Amino acid sequence: MTFSIVARCASSGMFGAAVSSSSPAVAARCAFARSGIGAFVTQNFTDPSLGQRGLELMQRGATAAQAIDIVSATAEYSSYRQLAAIGPEGAGGTFTGTQCMPTTAFATGIHSAAVGNLLASDRVPAAMVAAFEAASGHIGGRLVAAMHAGLDAGGETDNVRSAGLVVVHNLPWAIADLRVDWSETCPIQALDDLWKVWEPRMPIYLERALRPAEAPVKDVV
Repeated sequence: MTFSIVARCASSGMFGAAVSSSSPAVAARCAFARSGIGAFVTQNFTDPSLGQRGLELMQRGATAAQAIDIVSATAEYSSYRQLAAIGPEGAGGTFTGTQCMPTTAFATGIHSAAVGNLLASDRVPAAMVAAFEAASGHIGGRLVAAMHAGLDAGGETDNVRSAGLVVVHNLPWAIADLRVDWSETCPIQALDDLWKVWEPRMPIYLERALRPAEAPVKDVV
């Protein structure tokens, strides 16, 4: 049903998450991130409240792995949930409940963690982590590269129909929150195209928010 990745950029301090699914509007329900704190995804039979709860625990001092352990141990119906988290330091954490839809898999890297369910191959999360860790540039582009790698490794058993990513950095709102809520073709490619439109314009919108008197008037690059 879903495959996703959480990640941090060691050089910039940014956090992000990306996700794709055969279900519509997956990013709205599954991907969460908070500046300076980390990123958290919740999927399978999704309970969006777990994403916010995981970030709250991390804001109070829990590591990513500790937040995963607490949420999975205390959440109602946790056996139906699949989770992943990454914080400012240390390894990411993952959890897969015993009643998640097969095939499930997970993988962790130095700066990322990925999970998936109803996968065509159990190699999907490992391919995503490897692609993210090997990529360079902005974390948003690296997350998109990870999603392509997951799809190339097999993706879901069904055709994916939605995708999205969220990136946070030094502000109380996301600097990128891009969503393809339904696509008859390939939402990951559509997300890639959307990121390429957004990335060069992102500094313009940040300038308008923070220093409007100095910001460009036209939305051009």
